[in-house]
Amino acid sequence: MGEFKVHRVRFFDYMPSAIRAMAFNSHTERLAVARADGAVEIFNFADNYFQEKVIPGRDGRAVEALCWVGRRLFSAGLDGELTEYDLENLRPKYSIEAYGGPVWTISGNSQGTLLAAGCEDGTVKMFEILDERIQFQRNLDRQKGRIISLAWHPSGTKMAAGMMDMIRIFDTETGSATHRMLVERGAGASKSKEVVVWSVAFLSDHTVISGDSAGKFQIWDGSTGTLIRSHPVTKWDVLVLSVSQDESSVIAGTSEGTVVQFQFIASTAGQEDKHWFRTRTFKNHSHDVRALVHTDTAVVSGGMDTQLVVRPLLDKVEKNTQESALRKIAFPHRNLVSCAKKAGLLLFQFPDHLELWRLGESDGNGAPGEILPVKRKPEKLIQLKRKGEDHICCSALSPCGSWLAYSTVSSVRLYRLTLSSNSVSIQKVSKLPKELRSVHQLCFSLDSSRLFASSSLSSVVVVALDQTECRCLHTLKHKSGSKQPIHILCPSEDGRWLAAANTDCEIHVFDLHKKKLHCSVPAYSSCPTAVSIHPASCSLVSVHADQQIFEFSLKQKEYTEWSRQLQRQGLHPLWLQRDTPVTRVTFNPTNPAHIVLHDAFMFCIIDQSLPLPKAETKLYNQMVLRSFPQPQRSRESHAFKICKNFQCTLCEKKQGKQPHTNVKMKATQAWS
Repeated sequence: MGEFKVHRVRFFDYMPSAIRAMAFNSHTERLAVARADGAVEIFNFADNYFQEKVIPGRDGRAVEALCWVGRRLFSAGLDGELTEYDLENLRPKYSIEAYGGPVWTISGNSQGTLLAAGCEDGTVKMFEILDERIQFQRNLDRQKGRIISLAWHPSGTKMAAGMMDMIRIFDTETGSATHRMLVERGAGASKSKEVVVWSVAFLSDHTVISGDSAGKFQIWDGSTGTLIRSHPVTKWDVLVLSVSQDESSVIAGTSEGTVVQFQFIASTAGQEDKHWFRTRTFKNHSHDVRALVHTDTAVVSGGMDTQLVVRPLLDKVEKNTQESALRKIAFPHRNLVSCAKKAGLLLFQFPDHLELWRLGESDGNGAPGEILPVKRKPEKLIQLKRKGEDHICCSALSPCGSWLAYSTVSSVRLYRLTLSSNSVSIQKVSKLPKELRSVHQLCFSLDSSRLFASSSLSSVVVVALDQTECRCLHTLKHKSGSKQPIHILCPSEDGRWLAAANTDCEIHVFDLHKKKLHCSVPAYSSCPTAVSIHPASCSLVSVHADQQIFEFSLKQKEYTEWSRQLQRQGLHPLWLQRDTPVTRVTFNPTNPAHIVLHDAFMFCIIDQSLPLPKAETKLYNQMVLRSFPQPQRSRESHAFKICKNFQCTLCEKKQGKQPHTNVKMKATQAWS
């Protein structure tokens, strides 16, 4: 198998943005997450929590609140606008001015007919939800202070509004305020300091629950406007509340980074009278918890530390199962790094700029696992700032390093690069085909002569590149009728095939010579996270969000025998329990039997010539396995060669040019 030099890339200073708001759609099991930079991410909880869509942000667009109405997603922010998103084209569909100053909160009624917005000027504005847009209907009685939080009663006839120092109950049919509930400042608090009611919840029995800046969790009688009970939770702020679907549990997020659970239970067994009691406290965040979702089985939280945390409720799930494991989603489930193998370059994607780096070099030799001396350090060649206010949604670098492309929701930009040992120049291509307006994914052919761009209606635009002009050759379309966006594009090395995967879990393969659809891979229920075409066998290997692996022959248009055997035997339980999706698949150029794949923390080589591991087989990390005696290593040998804790890796064979590496692995020892 030879030796590999592994680049540990530690100069990609990617920092996720803080989480500002979340909304969960229990019917579709989709979680929408809004970041501080205005980006909105969609996670599919039914598909191993896969991040299936990302709508890029925009300068000046800070999302304060999110709300699902059926399958439609709305947001509001301090810019005073309400926005509906186009979840097929991954962009805002439209925005309308609320005309009430900054919008702090939005909430939709359970009937799906009205959207309420709480504004800076003290008004609650009601919008009617039409088929294609929303339309202003009327204002509820105007108040003296800003509306910070809103909650509908499930009947849709009443609404609770959190404000400064008080909570108002509105009759949504007449628009009048029926009750005013004053919130205490707390012991020792200054009389001049206002209490902010950050979050409210309105239960079916007309109980109102509030969380405020005095650190209190309070239960109110919404029918009479009286306080029932007050629970001091923290010395700081209770920022957000979320209620379980059966209304038996409420969770509260604090500025201390804790999540506190309250349950409606009897104080002792056998009693019929129930009250709200504090039952659990979770500490999974280092800073403010700004967003919470209470699902049937878990607490989902996010905040200033940027991590999305899924904390299972152990009384709702079976213990010692995959569902009972704590999950922390810290990195995107998509590639933000492009590699020009021939030129030894890396392109890093940030929301507002791109960075082009030349890899370092090392001519040292050493034993497997040793750190090699650096002969030439990595070098940043270009920092390219994006044009306009829209954030970058995708980017690509050609294999030869001569072309660079990126896209926002409004435009595509293409550049020619000229590299030498001492300098680099960049030139913008001024005239692009009109078909390249806005795309979701970009990639180049292996010979760098064509640019592939996924466009609207799940189609692919093919653009020819040369030094004089760029022209559109054709647009590739499949026949499934799906309009979901393509999130993976993968051309074959010989330039004949192009695989395109969309978020409808479809994989379509186009024949670039015949300029038409060649075949579609049989539909599978889980979304593809990585796809690649084998250069020798013309087989397509796909890895999915549920960690399943398939190999599909493009010549025979059916699954290969190895793939069928893998499905008959089943993947190892520990492999299936992994909670991080595989984001890239490639192949060993000197051994066709080796499939190479990785996620954010793991690097793996699958040797198709070896037997598959059985359920009782131990999946050793290869660095641990290397320490065993040779007879034991031989007994433990199987197809899956796993090496954990590689944050970002790039492998290339020892032959030819050697970029800088700081770890060397000898495959015959470390991977056996």
